[in-house]
Amino acid sequence: MSKISVLVVDDASFIRDLVKKCLRNYFPGIRTEDAINGKKAQAMLAKEAFDLVLCDWEMPEMSGLELLTWCREQDNLKTMPFVMVTSRGDKENVVQAIQAGVSGYVSKPFTNEQLLTKVKQALNKVGKLDTLMNSAPTKMNSAFGNDSLSALTGGKPAVVGGAAARPAAAATAPAPSAAPSRGLLNSPPVQAPGASKAPVGGRGQGQLRLPSGTQQCVIKALSIKEALLVVKRTETLPQILDSAVLDLEQGDNAEIARLNGYLHAIVAHEQKADSDWLQLTFRFVDQDAQKLDYISRLIARGTAQKHFVPGA
Repeated sequence: MSKISVLVVDDASFIRDLVKKCLRNYFPGIRTEDAINGKKAQAMLAKEAFDLVLCDWEMPEMSGLELLTWCREQDNLKTMPFVMVTSRGDKENVVQAIQAGVSGYVSKPFTNEQLLTKVKQALNKVGKLDTLMNSAPTKMNSAFGNDSLSALTGGKPAVVGGAAARPAAAATAPAPSAAPSRGLLNSPPVQAPGASKAPVGGRGQGQLRLPSGTQQCVIKALSIKEALLVVKRTETLPQILDSAVLDLEQGDNAEIARLNGYLHAIVAHEQKADSDWLQLTFRFVDQDAQKLDYISRLIARGTAQKHFVPGA
């Protein structure tokens, strides 16, 4: 029986590797290839046949939307399943992708379950799901185990005795004295906020989208590789290696940047076990030149140099 072949297209090698690992863990018989952008993917699609394309939207040289449009213009690719995997979740972007002929849509950050569901739905529409499922062993839960991929994409913890095991705060948040990553630009110690006060600062705020939900955040420091964020502690603690999207709106024109990345480190913001605030190191994975330029401009404007004002 021939293998199902999938082309994963994303300018971030980190994301490509994780998507491929998820597919291989769940469907050991699957064949996966990858491309760094739409231009490379276009060349590969012109030479060989693929059963499915999982493609990012924002990439250098050729975007995912441009690749999708090109595919639908080719006689042999008109019906090929094409799933957009992107942080662009706005209604107008979804409509634009549908009009271009997209088969499915997965918003970043996503869980393993969400990605695999879209893959199965897309292949089922063209009658290839049975081929894919027959290539997998009887036990197909390995993609949701305790590996780094499950953690990165927000895989659910194991269920014990009918309830999800909740990680202890101490296991999730390393000691407050942990040094910040060297990639941050001269990040000073962050001043602890009042226990019941929210952070202030206009241009230093953003929105962090995690698999567990969306949180407002304050940007304490920013480099070309990562951002130091402070968020309010909620009932569901973020996890190291969780994939995430940082939404920033800056300037008079309300310019919005959607920066893809993952949580590289998490520490308690206050020196106590029940700290109301968490300090997150968010590492970028985008290689898009426009996004890198955007971050550079934010750094130049000193956007991320806001500080907490105690008792504000």
